[in-house]
This record gives sequence, structure tokens and C-alpha cells, in this order.
Amino acid sequence: MEQKQGKVIAVCLSKETGTNKVNVGSARFIENWGLENDAHGGNGHRQVSLLSYDKVQEFNARGGNVKDGDFGENLVVEGFDFKNLPVGTVFACGDVVLEMTQIGKKCHHHCAIFERMGDCIMPREGVFAKVLHGGVISNGDIMTLVSIPE
Repeated sequence: MEQKQGKVIAVCLSKETGTNKVNVGSARFIENWGLENDAHGGNGHRQVSLLSYDKVQEFNARGGNVKDGDFGENLVVEGFDFKNLPVGTVFACGDVVLEMTQIGKKCHHHCAIFERMGDCIMPREGVFAKVLHGGVISNGDIMTLVSIPE
């Protein structure tokens, strides 16, 4: 399998649910939990949310005017089109190992971005993962595609 890499553009978290996440530059990922101090951490299957940097750039080119964390994503990564990878795909970034568990999500209510733009990319472009092995991820780190399920 061809080794695929991407670059972490932003590491975002929020202290409370229902608020935009903020790019904090670096965060500790806790095994089977998510990001330390992130309101969405827990032992479910949606511990970490990831979004493709390229998709955010395309959205902004259409006048989106969003910054890192506005979609509620934990990681913004350049070089991967996450939604086109299957559930079960494994990524490594430093010591952190993530397994993709869900592609997209239902938008329960139209967010502020949808209200302004008539569109929100997170429901179709965002993916979720669980933390198989913890560690620290920082802006600029390289994420590697480890395996894709058969």
C-alpha cells in the first residue's frame, strides 16, 4: 500500500458543547477518550472529529469565511479527503493512533454557518475517530495513513 501523509493544520478544542472550537496549537489525545479538556471527549465512537483542510479552503473560496474550529472539528488536516476513506481506516500522528469510526453526521439544527451560507460541510465532509493510542498532536505534525480495511 502506498504510504499517504497529510499535515496537521489545526488542533482545536472547546471547553463547552455547543460552542465553536478554537485552534489551541497542540493537545494531548487520551486513549479511548479524545482530547484532554475537550467538551466532546468520552468513551463513545466519536472521540475526535477530523476535517479536510482542502474542503475548508473550497468552502471559504465560496465566501464561507470560517476559521479553524468553526465546524466543531478537532483536527484540520491537509492532504486527506477523509470522507472517501472507509470506516476502520487507521492514522498515526506521532504517538497518537486514530481509527475512523464514522463518516459524516446528521445536523440536528442548522448551525450559524448554514444560516449564513445555506450550506455546512461538516455533515458530509467531517469524519470521526476513536483514540487507540494517546499522545500529543501539534500544528505542523505529519499524519500518516497506516491501514485501510479490506
